[in-house]
Amino acid sequence: MVHARARRPSFCVLLLVLLLPSLSCNRTKSDTATAPPVVTFIGWGPATQRELSMDQSVFDQFTQQTGIRVDFIPGPESMTQRLELYRRYLASKSTTPDVYYIDVVWPAILADQLVDLNQYLAKDAADQIEAQVTNDTVNGKLTSMPFNIEMGVLYYRADLLRKYGYSHPPNTWDELEKMAARIQAGERAAGNRNFWGYVWQGAAYEGLTCNALEWEESYGGGDIIEDDGSITVNNPRTVQAINRARHWIGSISPPSVIAFKEQDSRNVLYAGNAAFARDWLWRQFSDETLLPESTAKVAIALLPAGPVRRASTLGGQSLAISKYSRHPKEAAGLIGYLTSHDEQFTLWKSHAMLPTRREFFANPEYMRDRPEIASVWKEVQNVAVTRPSTVAGAHYDEVSRAYFSAVHAVLAGEEQTDKAMADLQAQLGTIMGQKPSTQASPAH
Repeated sequence: MVHARARRPSFCVLLLVLLLPSLSCNRTKSDTATAPPVVTFIGWGPATQRELSMDQSVFDQFTQQTGIRVDFIPGPESMTQRLELYRRYLASKSTTPDVYYIDVVWPAILADQLVDLNQYLAKDAADQIEAQVTNDTVNGKLTSMPFNIEMGVLYYRADLLRKYGYSHPPNTWDELEKMAARIQAGERAAGNRNFWGYVWQGAAYEGLTCNALEWEESYGGGDIIEDDGSITVNNPRTVQAINRARHWIGSISPPSVIAFKEQDSRNVLYAGNAAFARDWLWRQFSDETLLPESTAKVAIALLPAGPVRRASTLGGQSLAISKYSRHPKEAAGLIGYLTSHDEQFTLWKSHAMLPTRREFFANPEYMRDRPEIASVWKEVQNVAVTRPSTVAGAHYDEVSRAYFSAVHAVLAGEEQTDKAMADLQAQLGTIMGQKPSTQASPAH
């Protein structure tokens, strides 16, 4: 009897040991099932946060409403480098990131690896500007949801224009050259040896494609690749336009401008060392604290016209979901939140990167809230030009790389413009699967 009683506790202990792992596993699975998901967002780097003033607090509010936490993977400033990074993630079929902040020219490039948002956000898409939704739709698939619109504009020091007797910003490239040269000479004589007339983006990346397309279009040189697929980059007007820009380097633009990206040109302008700068419509313009002089004033205008027209490259970003994401529904919830009326209204009221909901442009009251944008936006239909991303489709990245590389070689003094454009014409033909041709195209 004593022996039997001694064995009973051992049996109970053994039973408990056998049951504990099962109980522990069950509890872990239950806890895991109820744990809030985490959505990873890529591409919204420090520069973007400064542009939008949308920091973690915006996503904290989303988390408070939904329980879904948002983690960040910052993206490079260069859109060319950012696309390379995205492609590496997607090629590896990584389950994170979930949400990608993509450029307006990338939908066709990335379409096969993105979720069709029609299943989640079709109703929301109906409230967006139709042209933006069309741009983001590839073969009936809504690859991404438009988030903001950008356009190339001219920033200028209004105080310096007044100082040198100018009543308005330059209307033509001729006027810009004359005004920039005069102001540059005057400011250097006054002691600022680092002052330049005009800064822009000349590094070999997507930003140079945007700048050069504006020069080319303003001269009537065409769209690089036309809507019918014809390649027109090799023509006398394009050559003239690029030659003009080459002439700026070392005269009204610093030699280092061929390495400038957006932040570089902003730094020069807001350090008080430039009269004019080409950049995206991206921030408030009444903020004088970024300039050294209390009387300094930065204003905006349309980019100057060439012999044929004014031209402003349209840009912008959209939000997409990787098809390898484990949380597509939650990711779609985040996109819906960021493109909602309330969040887009914040974008409209406080920042210059334009929202994509139709209501902000259809209602005159909204335009009255942003007079500095309204004066430029009313001309957008007359000046806007688009990169050939639709006609190039999945080949657009190759097309843009070939284009900005050829232009950069000219700006850097490595190639003569005539030869560079002839070679580019042949290279683009190969990329697009056309018969080789280096014959000059008629100007448009």
